[in-house]
Order: sequence, then C-alpha cells, then structure tokens
Amino acid sequence: MMHLCFVALFLLLAVVFLRGKGSWLIAGYNTASPEEKARIDEKKLCRYMGRLMLALAGCWLLLAASEVFHITALLWVGIGLFLVVIVGGLIFLNTGGRIDR
Repeated sequence: MMHLCFVALFLLLAVVFLRGKGSWLIAGYNTASPEEKARIDEKKLCRYMGRLMLALAGCWLLLAASEVFHITALLWVGIGLFLVVIVGGLIFLNTGGRIDR
C-alpha cells in the first residue's frame, strides 16, 4: 500500500508539472538567481520534470509489483531503473541547452 502512495505522489507531481505549473517545487530552479531564471524556459522545464515524474512512477510500480507478486528480481530491476532514470534524466536535462530560451 505504501508503494502505491509513492506512485500517486509521483503522478500528482507529474500532472502539476505537465500543466506548466509548480516550478517552485524544483529546488535548482527555485534557488537560482533572477539572471539564471531569465535564461530558462519555465514551461519547458516543468514539462520535462512532468515526464520525468511519470517515468519514476512507472519504476515505482515495478517496486510495488515486486511486493505483490513476491518477485525479488522485480525489486532490483525497479531500483535500478529508478536510479538510471534519475541520473540519465538529470544529465539529459542539463546538457544541450534543452530548456534555454
């Protein structure tokens, strides 16, 4: 049950971000200087974070499935994918000027 609460949290955050809102929830953007915020497209950043939250919700569903079906391999696959999605997503976001105006 606790796993499904985390999935619901990620889905809720995804909906907020995909609507282009909630930039104040993104720690790096929230603490950036006004000059840095001026060069970042807030809507693109929020949409990207929304897609990232959807991917993380999917990874967490694997963790929930591992508990329901008692399959340890799903647990490790879910944890591995979760880490890969976070690291890969942040590297992808911060390279190539994807969110610049």
